[in-house]
Amino acid sequence: MSEVEIEQMQEKIDAGILLAQQRLKEKCKKEDGELVIMRDGKITHITADELE
Repeated sequence: MSEVEIEQMQEKIDAGILLAQQRLKEKCKKEDGELVIMRDGKITHITADELE
């Protein structure tokens, strides 16, 4: 693979990750759920109201 192909693939992967994050946030808000994430080495619970 050339450098250009690798960059293009990485851009697609990054876009896919952002889309997955967006969909997860939307689902959480829709279901009035809660996300559990790791922030600064600590487990944190985020309610749907706290999402951006």
